[in-house]
Amino acid sequence: MMGSEENESRLYKITTSQQAFCSCCGAVITSVLVTPLDVVKVRLQAQSNPSLKGKSFLDSDGLTDHVYLYENGTGKTWNKTCGRFTGMKDAFVKIAQREGIKGLWSGLPPSLAVSVPTTVIYFTCYDQLRDAFVSKLEDNDYIPLIAGGIARLCSATIISPVEMIRTRMQSQRLTYKQLLACISSSITKNGWLSLWKGWGPTVLRDVPFSALYWYNYESFKKTLCKEADIHEPTVLITFSSGAAAGCIAATLTLPFDVVKTHKQTELWETDITQSSQKSAPLWRIMKRIVAENGFTGLFTGIIPRLTKIAPACAIMISTYEYGKSFFHKLNKNQEMKNH
Repeated sequence: MMGSEENESRLYKITTSQQAFCSCCGAVITSVLVTPLDVVKVRLQAQSNPSLKGKSFLDSDGLTDHVYLYENGTGKTWNKTCGRFTGMKDAFVKIAQREGIKGLWSGLPPSLAVSVPTTVIYFTCYDQLRDAFVSKLEDNDYIPLIAGGIARLCSATIISPVEMIRTRMQSQRLTYKQLLACISSSITKNGWLSLWKGWGPTVLRDVPFSALYWYNYESFKKTLCKEADIHEPTVLITFSSGAAAGCIAATLTLPFDVVKTHKQTELWETDITQSSQKSAPLWRIMKRIVAENGFTGLFTGIIPRLTKIAPACAIMISTYEYGKSFFHKLNKNQEMKNH
């Protein structure tokens, strides 16, 4: 958008609180729509790999990490209530029939507790940085790349302690009292920086992902708008641009995601066993993966990652952009009424 349209956009730009509201709505809608896919995928994975029982793992949708725990088979677990699944469709039907529709959204509340504040900080920070850079540097194709990386760095740093608490609580199934005692002990023993445990692997994956995502998203959006000869992107344009950008970023940063998963697993096992042994550095983990599985080992799980990230990114960005467009028109109408 150039010329008079650009000036109009700046004149009636939405407020920070409106940006935060849009990103909050986007995070909730994305989590609600994508969670059933996660639940089904986790059940199928646990069924096909018995060694995963009782273990927890992280799964990312490009916005935030979600923690899942594979049941250990004791008690009335979902493995027993639903039996075996023959595929994704069968899993959807059996879970809905035997656990109720709410079974497809198990784990949603704790995910929202982290995804909402993370997304609000991330998207609002990105827009603020992008506008600031544009006002100083004019229109530069690399502004989204820089703003996206910095925005993700900020959100990851701010949310990291909350994320650590959430993952520990879910993976170890601690009560609030046990959790507070565990955190207090960790701070006493290792200092306040222990609250940012796992920050390094997260930033290593998420900052490049975000930089690539925003760079490609803005490029695709601009190209599609130009071809359609329109100044404001439609929902279809933002949806398809978000999905395509998410796929590219997810593919190029998959090695970092694989390494982060291995690193996070080691950190959790160290916490659970109270071991004093330090987890291996990131470069050594990457070297070990290549030695054991070859270079392709760094791209393990690319299909599940793409099937998760593409819709999540598409839903989130199209919802966010639609909300911004709504508030932009609202602000414009109010301004015109005042004059």
